[in-house]
Amino acid sequence: MNKAASLTAAVVATFAANQALANAADLTVFDWSGYEDQGFYGDYVEKYGGAPSYTYFGSVEEAFTKLQSGFEADLAHPCTDALRKWVAADLIKPIDTSKLENWDKLMPKIKEVDGITIDGQTYMVPFEWGNTGLIYRTDMVSADDVSLQLLADPTYQGKVAIPDAASSAFAMAALATGASSYTDMSDEEFQKAADYLRSIHPNVRFYWSDAGQLDQAIASGEVTLGWGWNQSELNLIWNETPAVMMRDVDKGIATWVCGYVHLKSAKQSDEQVYDMLNALSSAASGKYIIENWGYAHSNADAFAQADPELIETYGFSDVDSFFDGSLFFDAVNPEIEAKMLKEFERIKAGF
Repeated sequence: MNKAASLTAAVVATFAANQALANAADLTVFDWSGYEDQGFYGDYVEKYGGAPSYTYFGSVEEAFTKLQSGFEADLAHPCTDALRKWVAADLIKPIDTSKLENWDKLMPKIKEVDGITIDGQTYMVPFEWGNTGLIYRTDMVSADDVSLQLLADPTYQGKVAIPDAASSAFAMAALATGASSYTDMSDEEFQKAADYLRSIHPNVRFYWSDAGQLDQAIASGEVTLGWGWNQSELNLIWNETPAVMMRDVDKGIATWVCGYVHLKSAKQSDEQVYDMLNALSSAASGKYIIENWGYAHSNADAFAQADPELIETYGFSDVDSFFDGSLFFDAVNPEIEAKMLKEFERIKAGF
């Protein structure tokens, strides 16, 4: 190659690198706060020289409303219980699994969770999954005594916190009362679940909407028992608070699966979108989220790469038990969901 050709090649390479850096932020992700963490998508950063742009939502309901109102992005991060509603509203595109480098490495049971595939079309690349369960202070409650029924014990008046979310509250109530179905409860099962929530209302110090509020209350001892997420348990462990999540599937624990969807409003190329999806679903991403966030990942290889002691500490050493015995947050029958919302407001108001 002569000097002129070499110079031209160098200029082209520099221009391409600058373009990659400039274009990294052109991909827009509609997400929960915190998921901009570059540890989740290192391969994307390596290829494009930077991170995508992020816009945040505080709840799946908020995200749905905003997207219906015309908000545009390339990717969004709902959970599986919302997918049927999002598909019905024509907000998302089917996923072309042939473009996913890690699709065959994702746990089969994760890919089978309701909503990921609808009418033969795949609509989500599952990313993280974890539990919503009863977190308790081990220095104040015995592991032998802890149960969902304990939340109604007068001993714990003012020492309980549960989410300010009807679906999560009724999932807990369905587990506590032995309902055969959380997503489509009979009238009798619904009434038992509502009665259970009423029985614990006098003990509720607050209904939390910010998980940080729950973490602080358990850490200080203000709250002894709280229905919360893995991240809360992890934060407490990191801060050396004697607290753990009850993971006895016979006593009741729920499992959620969230992931990324390709929005119909997407403006960026499929190549860039799938580069991000491939980065998110890689084993390296999974290792990072397990070790640093305490959530499980959809890629099975991530568990082989992550620190086994941390996997044990965070409760994911027996993954199959969660799939076989826990309640999954699936799409709730719309009529039941409306009843839950109405009844939960009455319960919180003391009726």
